[in-house]
Amino acid sequence: MAEYFKTSENRRIAYHKTEATAAAKGAPGIVFLGGFKSDMEGSKALALEAWARAQGRAFLRFDYSGHGVSDGAFTDGAIGDWYEDARDLIMAVTSGPQVLVGSSMGGWISLLICREHPEKVAGLVTIAAAPDFTEDGYWAAFDAPTRRKLEEEGQIEVPSEYGEPYIITRRLINEGRNRLVLRSPLDLPFPVRFLQGTADDAVSVETANRLLDHVTGEDIQLTLVKGADHRFSTPDCLVMIERAVAEVLARR
Repeated sequence: MAEYFKTSENRRIAYHKTEATAAAKGAPGIVFLGGFKSDMEGSKALALEAWARAQGRAFLRFDYSGHGVSDGAFTDGAIGDWYEDARDLIMAVTSGPQVLVGSSMGGWISLLICREHPEKVAGLVTIAAAPDFTEDGYWAAFDAPTRRKLEEEGQIEVPSEYGEPYIITRRLINEGRNRLVLRSPLDLPFPVRFLQGTADDAVSVETANRLLDHVTGEDIQLTLVKGADHRFSTPDCLVMIERAVAEVLARR
């Protein structure tokens, strides 16, 4: 059964937390941040939770507002809301710096936490990170009639290979402009591992390289996995995520 937490904005967020064993008390825990319209029951979150439990590490997974079993409507949300959900929950239920593991949009939200609260971050692993995707992905790809329709009607449908179309709202685009991370300096003063599949049709290798070139820090690596898609959830990919987290923890 999920537990629930109420954020500073009065949003009710569902989460699962595994406590550290006595031997790992005081060591960094692990927080998994999921993607756009995903939930905390995905294969990456559950596999990493099982790995953390075997290591005796604290582990946190959760649903943003409007996602999974958290309260709210998906179409009411925006990047800033989901960042606030993650920030408030992490600050409230974890102890000390954490290793953030951000998948797709969760990579963007992880980077926001790194920028605003670096004292809370022990390390970062991203999987097909999608920073600034509302601006550089959706808005940049919309033609003039589509942009006009979005501005006038407040939302549009965008096809998704994961099921029913995504509803992209005017607020999602406009609010996202206040949360961009690739337009100003971004220092990551802790171990960082970016993972990216070459067959990812949602986040390009060019995006991964742009992120790598943009950030600064002394221990940052990008790993490209030939043939891996955006899900990045084959058995080999799941092991690669675990190894990246273990390496970040060891590098501390």
